Amino acid sequence: MARDVDPEGLRTIGVLTKVDLMDPGTDVVDILAGRVIPLRLGYVPVVNRGQRDIDTNKPISTALDAERSFFENHPSYRGKAQYCGTPFLARKLNMILMHHIRTTLPDIKARIQQQLQKFNAELQTLGGAMGESSGGNVVLSVITEFTTEFRTVIDGNTNDLSLNELSGGARISYVFHELFNNGVKSIDPFDQVKDGDIRTILYNSSGSTPALFVGTAAFEVIVKQQIRRLEDPSVKCCQLVYDELIRILGQLLTKIQSFRRYPALKERFNSVVINFFKDAMAPTTKLVTDMVAMQACYVNTTHPDFISGHKAMTFVVDRMNAAKPPPREPGPGKVTSAQLNNNKDLDVDLKKEEPSFFGSFFSVKQKKKGGPVLEAPPAVIKPQAALSERETMETDVIKLLIQSYFNIVKREIIDMVPKAISLTLVNFAKDNIQKELLQELYKPEVLDDLLKESEYVVSRRKEVVQMLSALNKAEE
Repeated sequence: MARDVDPEGLRTIGVLTKVDLMDPGTDVVDILAGRVIPLRLGYVPVVNRGQRDIDTNKPISTALDAERSFFENHPSYRGKAQYCGTPFLARKLNMILMHHIRTTLPDIKARIQQQLQKFNAELQTLGGAMGESSGGNVVLSVITEFTTEFRTVIDGNTNDLSLNELSGGARISYVFHELFNNGVKSIDPFDQVKDGDIRTILYNSSGSTPALFVGTAAFEVIVKQQIRRLEDPSVKCCQLVYDELIRILGQLLTKIQSFRRYPALKERFNSVVINFFKDAMAPTTKLVTDMVAMQACYVNTTHPDFISGHKAMTFVVDRMNAAKPPPREPGPGKVTSAQLNNNKDLDVDLKKEEPSFFGSFFSVKQKKKGGPVLEAPPAVIKPQAALSERETMETDVIKLLIQSYFNIVKREIIDMVPKAISLTLVNFAKDNIQKELLQELYKPEVLDDLLKESEYVVSRRKEVVQMLSALNKAEE
């Protein structure tokens, strides 16, 4: 058994009994010298009372005298008789015990002190030994601690910064500069508006008179439609920031120790703060939607970053001319229509597949000889053919203008929406949440209900008080 708990023999003391019953000429000197089974604390031989001595009630003092006489007169032990016997074993054990106490006592005292500090701190969080304290002071203390932690978490000044993930205000920043930024940038103004739609709007905006130049009405109609698409990601950004504030609220309700003691206060805190955030969401959402509506209601074509219509037209014409094949010169002896009419185009003959202003809205039909020239337009007129050269040019100009102005609006929305949310939701919460909590919670008529302790707190306080009493006795 000793080898199981002390295989190296460092803590075991060997006690050799019944050495007086050994045959003459034999002894345990080799064992005492450690040559058989070495032990660091050595061996001690003793002579105990036998059964006959017990039966005859032999006194302990007489037995100790007989033991001392045996070792002093035995030829093998008399040279070390002072290290043999029960009295020496008792002194040796006492010295080992005292040495062990002196070695371990400082560590035991330190551990007792640590436990005392730990349980005293826990007892303070549980309201002290009697659990009595002023209700008003408790509520004020919790409100102050909560608001301070709330501001600290949003500003990133907490000491509990995580090394593995974003938390607090950093998550709000991620919503602004990653999710919202990339979401707005990914909106393509032409993923829902095709070239044919732009052509139709161009014709509809010109009314009954064909336009000589690219009209701005079509540009404004389309760009306003695309600007209104920015409202959904902007409102979604408000909701994401609101969700992050609720996440911070949950973390603080778990972190602050007083909420464990007062579950009713925790529930009331949760409902008041959530209602406060909801109330702040209404003006925040309205401000964000109004910002998008402002951009949609007035198109500022004089913006310094906006490409002008002249530049857009020049860019498109140059691009189309570069893609055209060079014109072919007429052969010798051939005369063009312009030369026939003194450089005036007076040709009124119907040419095959000649594109007209509304040519793309009608497919050319074979006219019957002697039939009517005019036909009634269909009930619904939609473009059927591909874009003509003029329509392609006008459509490209409109697309270029839309792309330029839509990029300006996206850049402004990306910049202004986070500022609006920070003003009316995040910073508003930081500055006014303490006032709201005081108005809703610091009322004499509700303090008693809010400060009802849970059964766990009451039972845990008793356990801590008992543990402190035991530790104080141990320290004495």
